[in-house]
Amino acid sequence: MSFPITGTLINAATVIGGGALGTLLGNRLPEKMRQTVLHGLGLMTLVVGISMAITTRNILIPLFSVLIGSILGEALGIESALERLGQWVESRLGRRPPAGQLVQAGPTLAQGFITASLVFCVGPLTILGSIQDGLMGDFTLLSIKSLMDGFAAMALAASLGGGVILSAGAVLGYQGGLSVLAMLFATALGGVTRQTPWVIEMTATGGVVILSIAFLLLDLKRIRAANLLPAILMAPLIVLLLGRLGIAF
Repeated sequence: MSFPITGTLINAATVIGGGALGTLLGNRLPEKMRQTVLHGLGLMTLVVGISMAITTRNILIPLFSVLIGSILGEALGIESALERLGQWVESRLGRRPPAGQLVQAGPTLAQGFITASLVFCVGPLTILGSIQDGLMGDFTLLSIKSLMDGFAAMALAASLGGGVILSAGAVLGYQGGLSVLAMLFATALGGVTRQTPWVIEMTATGGVVILSIAFLLLDLKRIRAANLLPAILMAPLIVLLLGRLGIAF
C-alpha cells in the first residue's frame, strides 16, 4: 500500500507544472491539441470506469445505489449548488472597485487561485479518487485526474496567470484531508482491503459515476455527475444493511 496521499501529491505537482508552463506559454497551445489530449484522457477514463464497474459481485447493488443516489442528488441539487457557488465566486471576484479606486489591469492573483481551486477540488473524481487512495492506497483515479488537471492548469494559467499555481495548496489540503479521513475510517474498522464486500460494491458504483466523466470528456453526453455522488455512499450502506439482515449476495 502506498502513502495515503500519494495521488494528491502527484496531483499538486501536475497543477504546479501545468500552471507554470501555461504562465510561460500564454495562449500558444493549439486548441486542436488540447481537444485531442482530452479525448485521449476520456478514452482512458472510460476504460477505468468499465473496469471498476464490472468488479461487482451483484449488479443489483450498484443499480440500486445509482438509482437511490441519483434521486437524492437531484433532490439536494448538488450540481446546481456547485454551479451557484462558482457563479457567486465569479461575481464576487468580478465586482467593480469602489469609486475613485484604480481598476487593476488583467486578472488578479486571487482570481487565478480561487477559480482554479474550484475547478480542481470539485467533482466526482476528486472525492472518489481521494477515498480510494486513502482506503486502499490506489491512486489510479487521482493519476487520471492529475493529467486532466495539469492540462487544465496550463489553459487556466494562460489566461488567469500565476495564481493558478497557488491552487496546488488547495488540492493538497482538500484531497489530502479526504484521503487521510478515509484511511482513519478504514483503520477504525480494523483494516479494509479490495476484497471487503462494501469496498467492492462502492468501487463498482464509483466506476459507473466515472463513466459519466468519460462521456463528458468525449463530448458524447453531459450527465450531471455531481448529482450521482450520493450513490458512492449508498453502495456500502446497502451492503452493510444486507449483512445485518443476513441476506447473502
